[in-house]
Amino acid sequence: MRIKISNGFVIDPANNIEAKHDIYIAEGRIAAIGIEPEGFSSDKNKLKTIDASGCHVIPGIVDLRARLREPGLGNKGTIASETRAAAASGITTLCIPPDTTPVIDTTSVIELIHQRASEAGYAKIVTLAALTAELKGEQLSEMALLKKYGNCVGVSNALSPIKNNLVMRRAMEYAASCGLTIFLHAEDQGLAGNGCAHEGAISMRLGLPGIPETAETNAISRDLLLIEQTGVRAHFCHLSSARAVQMIARAQYDGLPVTADVTAHHLHLTEMDIGFFDSNCHVRPPLRTQRDREALIAALATGNINAICSDHEPHDADAKLAPFGETEPGISALETLLPLALRLSEELSLSDVIDRITSQPAKILGIDAGTLSAGEKADICIYNPQTNWILKTEDMLSAGHNSKFSGWEFKGKVTHTLLNGKIVYTNQSH
Repeated sequence: MRIKISNGFVIDPANNIEAKHDIYIAEGRIAAIGIEPEGFSSDKNKLKTIDASGCHVIPGIVDLRARLREPGLGNKGTIASETRAAAASGITTLCIPPDTTPVIDTTSVIELIHQRASEAGYAKIVTLAALTAELKGEQLSEMALLKKYGNCVGVSNALSPIKNNLVMRRAMEYAASCGLTIFLHAEDQGLAGNGCAHEGAISMRLGLPGIPETAETNAISRDLLLIEQTGVRAHFCHLSSARAVQMIARAQYDGLPVTADVTAHHLHLTEMDIGFFDSNCHVRPPLRTQRDREALIAALATGNINAICSDHEPHDADAKLAPFGETEPGISALETLLPLALRLSEELSLSDVIDRITSQPAKILGIDAGTLSAGEKADICIYNPQTNWILKTEDMLSAGHNSKFSGWEFKGKVTHTLLNGKIVYTNQSH
């Protein structure tokens, strides 16, 4: 089957394309943009045309971090349910951290995940392997084997801190020798303690244990020193504070091989949104101040923060019903990644916004994605930028309905998602 996407406005930041073009797809790959290849339409019976009039055509979205809950927590979601939600949201590639059950520290777990994703057929999954065995922070994992036989795109200890500085140094040295990027969750567990909100006036008024900004910045400072010593390529996940942004920007200026991302919800919510103990605002790292939020957006605009991710964590209803501090942190975020990113159009150009959710995350992961170059796999998102819609939890496709954005009105709705040149989602009512 050949596909022609006609009359759409193509935005491909990787190739500096922002213009109305037709896109031609053959054998699962992009055959051409603009000029029809010779003989492309010769057999009308094998040609499908998608009319993208009034729509934007962008590369399939690459989500740097999403927990799909499988294997291990099937009551919260499955690879099938969450990749289906991803497809409906224009996301064609998801990167999952290693804190599944069992942990991604063997090739058999990676194979299981890839098999389930292939069976579902909605999106591609790439994996981060465990940095240490069982994420315990004691013994290094078999990184070389996990890369060679598991095709992992990087290593991480997820949310589990490595307290021993020597273990962290050796882990970085091993990752560097394997050519693997290390993905870091910067949090000093001693300073964070049992906190559940940003340490400040709001947490004090609500009587919630706080997590100070220094829990993040202290961990970043240690990691940056070790990155400088070992030369490992590193990516800092979900920055949350203005001071952290300054530290990363300085490290990048000094030439350290570091990148960073921010979650979509940290760009739109602050500690004020906790209100009267809204557990959907219990996230990790915590929502911080308005000043921090503004600094994150500014760093995204300058490129010091390279990408926006969903940090998707679906939960069952019970996980958010306890008192705030006892609920499980996380937001079901796949279905709001694109619309929340599009809300940044006042601070960033549309091309920059698309860049931060397509080509930049693909570069960080080192994968062939996030671009509409001829010859690349036809992973494509088509959305109508003029469609207004309201997020309703009952309409969410993710198994987790834990979203602070329920009731928010958004502009921009996905109409088609293509994966390897195959239509995996369509909603032409928009």
